[in-house]
Amino acid sequence: MRAGKLVFAVAAALAMGTAFAQSGADVVKAKGCLNCHDVDKKKVGPSFKDIAAKGKGKEAAMTARLKEGNKHPKIAASDAELKAALDYVMATK
Repeated sequence: MRAGKLVFAVAAALAMGTAFAQSGADVVKAKGCLNCHDVDKKKVGPSFKDIAAKGKGKEAAMTARLKEGNKHPKIAASDAELKAALDYVMATK
């Protein structure tokens, strides 16, 4: 009986680890960011390049803005997903 529980726990841990390995580009696409933003053109919101240029050094504030819905629609995502998406956006130049 203990072996069965152990196998289940290991499988659950591996499945959770896979979810955190999602790339920033995948998160941006899955969370609908591309509906309002583009990499190099302004849409409803600023381009990722503009965000990266203006937001350098303000990553913590931008993460809080996305989580809380302050001056941006609230994003339903884990901290790891938000970090991956923000790292992706900040890497655009």
